[in-house]
Amino acid sequence: MGTSAWLSACVIAGNLATGPVWAQPLNSTQVGGSPPTAASAGGVTLAAALNLAWQRAVAAREAEGQHRRAEAERATAQSLWATPPALEFSHRNDRLPPHVGTRETEIGVALALWLPGQRAARAASVAAAVAQALAAEQVARLRLAGELREVAWLLVAAQLVAQQTGDQAQSLKQLADDAERRVVAGDLARADALAAQADHLAAAAAQFEAQQRLQAAHARWHLLTGATAAPDRAALHEPGGAGHAGASVHPELQWARDTTRLAQQRVELMRSSRREAPELTLGYRQDAAGRGGGSQGSVVVGLRLALGTDGRNAPLEAAALSELDVALAHEQRLRERLELDAATAREALRAAEAQLEAETMRARLLQERAALIDKSYRAGQTPLPELLRALAASAQAASAAAQQTAALGLAHARLQQTLGVLP
Repeated sequence: MGTSAWLSACVIAGNLATGPVWAQPLNSTQVGGSPPTAASAGGVTLAAALNLAWQRAVAAREAEGQHRRAEAERATAQSLWATPPALEFSHRNDRLPPHVGTRETEIGVALALWLPGQRAARAASVAAAVAQALAAEQVARLRLAGELREVAWLLVAAQLVAQQTGDQAQSLKQLADDAERRVVAGDLARADALAAQADHLAAAAAQFEAQQRLQAAHARWHLLTGATAAPDRAALHEPGGAGHAGASVHPELQWARDTTRLAQQRVELMRSSRREAPELTLGYRQDAAGRGGGSQGSVVVGLRLALGTDGRNAPLEAAALSELDVALAHEQRLRERLELDAATAREALRAAEAQLEAETMRARLLQERAALIDKSYRAGQTPLPELLRALAASAQAASAAAQQTAALGLAHARLQQTLGVLP
């Protein structure tokens, strides 16, 4: 649907206000005592709101922790030793009979050596873990953006409905006051004036209900972002449409790819670590012969080699290969789901455009009809109940157009979300 149809819907939703409804600030009288927002000062853009929400999100703390763990593993992989060095100390004497005073004291350090290719495989695995942590952060931000888009357009819909119900209540109040004056002048039956007043009270009740929904929507927005300013409605209309290609790589798909790459690197690491790290021992030993004999020192060099067996390696290899198979399957299913979700979102956008065009035309026709019946009523040619019915039908159509205006904006936002586009 073109821009003109979009703006026409906004005008009708605002009951022919001075400009497009979604671009107008909401004043304090329309929100029924809710906290004043900064919509009149430009509001909050979706990108700025996402940054505010990310600072408050639990997912942000989780992403930071995962990234710190990956960076710590990177530092470990750059170490000269496969595991931290260990100090060794031993002492032997002949305190038990026969006691001749012999002593042996040895102190040394055990150094775990990298197996051939193991250090490079560990570094590659850690690099893949760091990339996965960054991708996971982008996925968390995208999911938060999706929640933010839903809440933002819920708030916009509540603003549009509150504005429309307020205008309707004001119009019916003027009509009820005019009916009272006509009753006093003897030009109108008392029953008609009572019907006009009853319709005004019903519209006022609808206005109060709309204001409560607006306050609830604003509270959700504030809880999510911490901002008292409402979203900037004009800035909520993100670029791109049904044919928009979206991000180069969807964040969820990128995360799945990095997860698969990490699983592959872990398989390589396991295959290069089929035995425990060999230990090189360097130490000093002092021997005392006892019974007046002297003592002598010597340097100790030792090497400990562990043997790899199937009992150790088979479970580790099976676990690594299983992790890789799961990652590959998840990536394939995710790719298929994202393609299906994108097609569904594009179809929903086209349906929302068509529905808004129909609602816009219906609201325009019923508004024109209500205007003609109003002229006829003021000329004394049409009874008041018929005018009230026409005004109710026009108000219902205007409210539907207002809600569908927000629904179309939400359909646009959901398409951007499905395509993996961050604000």
